[in-house]
Amino acid sequence: MYAIMGITGQVGSAAAKYLLERGERVRGIVRNKSRASAWAARGAELVVADWSDAEALAAAFTGVEGVFVMLPANFTPDADFAEPRALIDTLTAALRKAQPPKIVALSSIGAQQERDLGLITQLHLLEQALDALPMPRAHVRAAWFMENLRWDVPLAQFEGRLASHLQPLDRPIPMVSTDDVGRTVASTLEETWFGRRVIEVEGPRRYSPLDMAQSLAAVLEHDVETIAIPREQWAARFVDEGMPADRIAPRIAMLDGFNSGWIGFEKRSTEHVCGRIPLGYVADELVCATLDVLESAA
Repeated sequence: MYAIMGITGQVGSAAAKYLLERGERVRGIVRNKSRASAWAARGAELVVADWSDAEALAAAFTGVEGVFVMLPANFTPDADFAEPRALIDTLTAALRKAQPPKIVALSSIGAQQERDLGLITQLHLLEQALDALPMPRAHVRAAWFMENLRWDVPLAQFEGRLASHLQPLDRPIPMVSTDDVGRTVASTLEETWFGRRVIEVEGPRRYSPLDMAQSLAAVLEHDVETIAIPREQWAARFVDEGMPADRIAPRIAMLDGFNSGWIGFEKRSTEHVCGRIPLGYVADELVCATLDVLESAA
Protein backbone atom coordinates (compact mmCIF):
# COMPACT_ATOMS: atom_id res chain seq x y z
CA MET A 1 0.00 0.00 0.00
CA TYR A 2 1.16 3.52 -0.78
CA ALA A 3 0.10 6.67 1.11
CA ILE A 4 -0.73 9.63 -1.11
CA MET A 5 -1.01 13.21 0.08
CA GLY A 6 -3.11 15.55 -2.09
CA ILE A 7 -5.17 12.76 -3.64
CA THR A 8 -7.88 15.27 -4.57
CA GLY A 9 -5.35 17.52 -6.32
CA GLN A 10 -3.78 17.30 -9.75
CA VAL A 11 -0.54 15.40 -9.14
CA GLY A 12 -1.77 13.30 -6.21
CA SER A 13 -4.83 12.16 -8.11
CA ALA A 14 -2.76 11.22 -11.15
CA ALA A 15 -0.35 9.23 -8.98
CA ALA A 16 -3.22 7.42 -7.26
CA LYS A 17 -4.89 6.67 -10.58
CA TYR A 18 -1.80 5.00 -12.03
CA LEU A 19 -1.12 3.02 -8.86
CA LEU A 20 -4.68 1.69 -8.75
CA GLU A 21 -4.55 0.82 -12.46
CA ARG A 22 -1.43 -1.25 -11.74
CA GLY A 23 -3.20 -3.18 -9.01
CA GLU A 24 -1.53 -1.41 -6.11
CA ARG A 25 -3.37 -0.46 -2.94
CA VAL A 26 -3.64 3.24 -2.16
CA ARG A 27 -4.24 5.13 1.07
CA GLY A 28 -5.47 8.64 0.33
CA ILE A 29 -4.74 11.26 2.98
CA VAL A 30 -7.59 13.77 3.06
CA ARG A 31 -8.97 16.50 5.24
CA ASN A 32 -12.57 15.64 4.40
CA LYS A 33 -13.67 12.19 3.26
CA SER A 34 -16.77 13.50 1.53
CA ARG A 35 -14.65 15.40 -1.00
CA ALA A 36 -12.83 12.18 -1.89
CA SER A 37 -15.74 9.75 -2.02
CA ALA A 38 -14.99 8.95 -5.67
CA TRP A 39 -11.63 7.55 -4.59
CA ALA A 40 -13.26 5.30 -2.00
CA ALA A 41 -15.51 4.00 -4.78
CA ARG A 42 -12.40 3.18 -6.82
CA GLY A 43 -10.96 1.12 -3.99
CA ALA A 44 -8.70 3.58 -2.18
CA GLU A 45 -8.56 3.62 1.59
CA LEU A 46 -9.21 7.12 2.93
CA VAL A 47 -7.77 8.46 6.17
CA VAL A 48 -8.35 11.91 7.62
CA ALA A 49 -5.28 13.91 8.57
CA ASP A 50 -4.81 17.65 8.53
CA TRP A 51 -1.47 18.71 7.08
CA SER A 52 -0.73 20.55 10.33
CA ASP A 53 -1.35 17.47 12.53
CA ALA A 54 1.87 15.51 12.96
CA GLU A 55 0.26 12.69 14.92
CA ALA A 56 -2.47 12.09 12.34
CA LEU A 57 0.02 12.24 9.48
CA ALA A 58 2.33 9.78 11.24
CA ALA A 59 -0.53 7.34 11.62
CA ALA A 60 -1.38 7.74 7.91
CA PHE A 61 2.28 7.12 6.95
CA THR A 62 2.55 3.95 9.07
CA GLY A 63 2.31 0.45 7.62
CA VAL A 64 2.82 1.40 3.97
CA GLU A 65 5.45 0.59 1.35
CA GLY A 66 6.07 4.23 0.54
CA VAL A 67 4.60 7.72 0.79
CA PHE A 68 4.06 10.60 -1.60
CA VAL A 69 4.40 13.94 0.15
CA MET A 70 3.85 17.49 -0.97
CA LEU A 71 3.12 20.97 0.30
CA PRO A 72 -0.25 22.62 -0.28
CA ALA A 73 -0.14 25.39 -2.86
CA ASN A 74 0.64 28.76 -1.30
CA PHE A 75 0.92 31.63 -3.77
CA THR A 76 1.06 34.34 -1.10
CA PRO A 77 3.57 33.28 1.56
CA ASP A 78 4.97 35.87 3.93
CA ALA A 79 8.52 37.14 3.49
CA ASP A 80 9.97 34.57 5.91
CA PHE A 81 7.93 31.65 4.51
CA ALA A 82 6.72 30.99 8.03
CA GLU A 83 3.63 28.99 7.00
CA PRO A 84 5.42 26.51 4.73
CA ARG A 85 8.27 26.18 7.24
CA ALA A 86 5.75 25.18 9.92
CA LEU A 87 4.13 22.62 7.61
CA ILE A 88 7.54 21.20 6.68
CA ASP A 89 8.40 20.82 10.37
CA THR A 90 5.14 18.98 10.95
CA LEU A 91 5.63 16.76 7.91
CA THR A 92 9.19 15.77 8.81
CA ALA A 93 8.18 15.07 12.42
CA ALA A 94 5.47 12.72 11.13
CA LEU A 95 7.90 10.98 8.78
CA ARG A 96 10.49 10.52 11.54
CA LYS A 97 7.87 8.88 13.72
CA ALA A 98 6.36 6.68 10.99
CA GLN A 99 9.66 5.70 9.33
CA PRO A 100 8.14 4.72 5.95
CA PRO A 101 10.46 2.63 3.73
CA LYS A 102 10.73 5.39 1.11
CA ILE A 103 9.52 8.90 0.33
CA VAL A 104 8.67 10.51 -2.99
CA ALA A 105 8.23 14.28 -2.77
CA LEU A 106 6.81 16.79 -5.25
CA SER A 107 9.38 19.49 -5.89
CA SER A 108 10.03 21.97 -8.67
CA ILE A 109 12.43 22.87 -11.41
CA GLY A 110 15.04 25.21 -9.93
CA ALA A 111 14.69 23.93 -6.35
CA GLN A 112 18.42 23.20 -6.21
CA GLN A 113 19.13 26.95 -6.10
CA GLU A 114 19.55 28.61 -2.71
CA ARG A 115 18.35 32.11 -3.60
CA ASP A 116 16.11 34.16 -5.90
CA LEU A 117 13.49 31.43 -6.29
CA GLY A 118 10.41 33.26 -5.07
CA LEU A 119 7.57 30.80 -4.55
CA ILE A 120 9.85 27.85 -5.32
CA THR A 121 11.77 28.66 -2.13
CA GLN A 122 9.15 26.56 -0.34
CA LEU A 123 10.23 23.47 -2.25
CA HIS A 124 13.92 24.17 -1.75
CA LEU A 125 13.18 24.19 1.98
CA LEU A 126 11.20 20.96 1.68
CA GLU A 127 14.07 19.21 -0.10
CA GLN A 128 16.54 20.36 2.56
CA ALA A 129 14.32 19.07 5.37
CA LEU A 130 13.69 15.70 3.74
CA ASP A 131 17.38 15.24 3.05
CA ALA A 132 17.98 15.31 6.81
CA LEU A 133 15.88 12.14 7.15
CA PRO A 134 17.45 8.67 7.05
CA MET A 135 14.93 7.09 4.66
CA PRO A 136 15.40 6.73 0.88
CA ARG A 137 13.85 9.76 -0.77
CA ALA A 138 13.23 10.98 -4.30
CA HIS A 139 12.59 14.61 -5.20
CA VAL A 140 10.43 14.85 -8.32
CA ARG A 141 11.24 18.28 -9.76
CA ALA A 142 8.44 19.19 -12.10
CA ALA A 143 8.65 21.78 -14.88
CA TRP A 144 6.11 24.61 -15.29
CA PHE A 145 2.69 22.97 -15.17
CA MET A 146 0.90 23.00 -18.54
CA GLU A 147 -2.34 23.24 -16.57
CA ASN A 148 -1.41 26.83 -15.62
CA LEU A 149 -2.81 27.61 -19.06
CA ARG A 150 -6.25 27.25 -17.46
CA TRP A 151 -6.13 30.90 -16.33
CA ASP A 152 -5.59 32.05 -19.93
CA VAL A 153 -8.58 30.27 -21.45
CA PRO A 154 -11.30 32.92 -20.81
CA LEU A 155 -9.28 35.83 -22.24
CA ALA A 156 -8.24 33.75 -25.25
CA GLN A 157 -11.77 32.56 -25.81
CA PHE A 158 -13.63 35.83 -25.51
CA GLU A 159 -11.02 38.44 -26.49
CA GLY A 160 -8.58 36.45 -28.62
CA ARG A 161 -5.59 37.39 -26.43
CA LEU A 162 -3.08 35.67 -24.16
CA ALA A 163 -1.38 38.03 -21.72
CA SER A 164 1.95 36.57 -20.61
CA HIS A 165 4.26 37.15 -17.67
CA LEU A 166 6.69 34.67 -19.21
CA GLN A 167 9.03 36.58 -21.50
CA PRO A 168 10.43 36.86 -24.11
CA LEU A 169 7.40 35.52 -25.90
CA ASP A 170 9.35 33.30 -28.27
CA ARG A 171 11.56 31.62 -25.65
CA PRO A 172 10.54 28.04 -24.85
CA ILE A 173 10.75 26.77 -21.27
CA PRO A 174 10.29 23.30 -19.80
CA MET A 175 6.61 22.49 -19.27
CA VAL A 176 4.88 19.30 -18.19
CA SER A 177 1.38 17.98 -17.65
CA THR A 178 0.39 17.07 -14.10
CA ASP A 179 -0.63 13.67 -15.43
CA ASP A 180 2.95 12.98 -16.54
CA VAL A 181 4.21 14.12 -13.13
CA GLY A 182 1.75 11.82 -11.36
CA ARG A 183 2.81 8.91 -13.57
CA THR A 184 6.44 9.55 -12.61
CA VAL A 185 5.53 9.67 -8.92
CA ALA A 186 3.64 6.37 -9.18
CA SER A 187 6.42 4.54 -10.99
CA THR A 188 9.04 5.89 -8.56
CA LEU A 189 7.05 4.70 -5.56
CA GLU A 190 7.12 1.18 -7.00
CA GLU A 191 10.91 1.21 -7.30
CA THR A 192 13.56 0.31 -4.75
CA TRP A 193 16.62 2.50 -4.13
CA PHE A 194 18.88 3.80 -1.39
CA GLY A 195 19.76 7.35 -0.43
CA ARG A 196 18.72 10.43 -2.39
CA ARG A 197 17.38 10.75 -5.93
CA VAL A 198 16.44 13.81 -7.98
CA ILE A 199 14.09 13.18 -10.91
CA GLU A 200 13.50 16.08 -13.30
CA VAL A 201 10.27 15.86 -15.29
CA GLU A 202 9.23 17.84 -18.37
CA GLY A 203 6.99 17.28 -21.37
CA PRO A 204 7.86 15.87 -24.79
CA ARG A 205 9.23 19.27 -25.85
CA ARG A 206 9.54 22.84 -24.56
CA TYR A 207 7.00 25.57 -25.20
CA SER A 208 7.01 29.36 -25.42
CA PRO A 209 4.14 31.79 -24.71
CA LEU A 210 3.65 31.96 -28.48
CA ASP A 211 3.21 28.17 -28.47
CA MET A 212 0.74 28.48 -25.62
CA ALA A 213 -1.37 30.93 -27.60
CA GLN A 214 -1.20 28.72 -30.68
CA SER A 215 -2.35 25.69 -28.71
CA LEU A 216 -5.43 27.61 -27.54
CA ALA A 217 -6.04 29.02 -31.00
CA ALA A 218 -6.07 25.52 -32.48
CA VAL A 219 -8.74 24.38 -30.01
CA LEU A 220 -10.81 27.58 -30.09
CA GLU A 221 -10.55 27.79 -33.90
CA HIS A 222 -9.74 31.50 -33.93
CA ASP A 223 -6.57 33.58 -33.69
CA VAL A 224 -5.09 34.27 -30.27
CA GLU A 225 -2.66 37.19 -29.99
CA THR A 226 0.17 36.93 -27.45
CA ILE A 227 0.91 40.06 -25.39
CA ALA A 228 3.80 40.55 -22.97
CA ILE A 229 2.67 42.20 -19.74
CA PRO A 230 5.24 44.89 -18.84
CA ARG A 231 7.03 44.00 -15.65
CA GLU A 232 6.25 47.39 -14.09
CA GLN A 233 2.56 46.48 -14.27
CA TRP A 234 2.83 43.12 -12.53
CA ALA A 235 2.46 44.32 -8.95
CA ALA A 236 -0.66 46.37 -9.65
CA ARG A 237 -2.21 43.53 -11.66
CA PHE A 238 -1.58 41.02 -8.88
CA VAL A 239 -3.17 43.34 -6.31
CA ASP A 240 -6.16 43.81 -8.63
CA GLU A 241 -6.47 40.02 -8.75
CA GLY A 242 -6.82 39.99 -4.96
CA MET A 243 -3.27 39.26 -3.79
CA PRO A 244 -2.16 41.14 -0.65
CA ALA A 245 0.25 43.90 -1.67
CA ASP A 246 2.84 42.80 0.92
CA ARG A 247 2.87 39.21 -0.38
CA ILE A 248 3.39 39.58 -4.12
CA ALA A 249 7.21 39.66 -4.05
CA PRO A 250 7.68 35.84 -4.13
CA ARG A 251 5.51 35.47 -7.22
CA ILE A 252 7.40 38.24 -9.03
CA ALA A 253 10.75 36.73 -8.01
CA MET A 254 9.71 33.35 -9.40
CA LEU A 255 8.67 34.86 -12.74
CA ASP A 256 11.93 36.81 -12.89
CA GLY A 257 13.77 33.56 -12.31
CA PHE A 258 12.05 31.83 -15.20
CA ASN A 259 12.50 34.80 -17.51
CA SER A 260 16.20 35.19 -16.74
CA GLY A 261 16.88 31.47 -17.05
CA TRP A 262 18.00 31.26 -13.40
CA ILE A 263 15.23 28.76 -12.68
CA GLY A 264 16.11 25.68 -14.70
CA PHE A 265 16.93 22.01 -14.33
CA GLU A 266 20.09 21.06 -12.46
CA LYS A 267 21.21 18.36 -14.94
CA ARG A 268 24.01 17.20 -12.64
CA SER A 269 23.66 13.83 -10.94
CA THR A 270 19.96 13.90 -11.70
CA GLU A 271 17.58 11.67 -13.62
CA HIS A 272 15.63 13.28 -16.46
CA VAL A 273 12.19 12.16 -17.62
CA CYS A 274 10.34 13.43 -20.68
CA GLY A 275 6.60 12.88 -20.46
CA ARG A 276 4.24 11.88 -23.23
CA ILE A 277 1.49 14.49 -23.10
CA PRO A 278 1.83 17.53 -25.43
CA LEU A 279 0.59 21.02 -24.62
CA GLY A 280 -2.11 20.81 -27.29
CA TYR A 281 -3.77 17.89 -25.52
CA VAL A 282 -3.86 19.79 -22.22
CA ALA A 283 -5.19 22.92 -23.94
CA ASP A 284 -8.03 20.90 -25.44
CA GLU A 285 -8.98 19.48 -22.03
CA LEU A 286 -8.85 22.91 -20.37
CA VAL A 287 -11.02 24.56 -23.01
CA CYS A 288 -13.57 21.75 -22.81
CA ALA A 289 -13.66 22.02 -19.02
CA THR A 290 -14.18 25.79 -19.22
CA LEU A 291 -17.03 25.39 -21.70
CA ASP A 292 -18.67 22.78 -19.46
CA VAL A 293 -18.55 25.17 -16.50
CA LEU A 294 -20.04 28.00 -18.55
CA GLU A 295 -22.81 25.80 -19.92
CA SER A 296 -23.72 24.48 -16.47
CA ALA A 297 -23.87 28.04 -15.13
CA ALA A 298 -26.10 29.27 -17.96
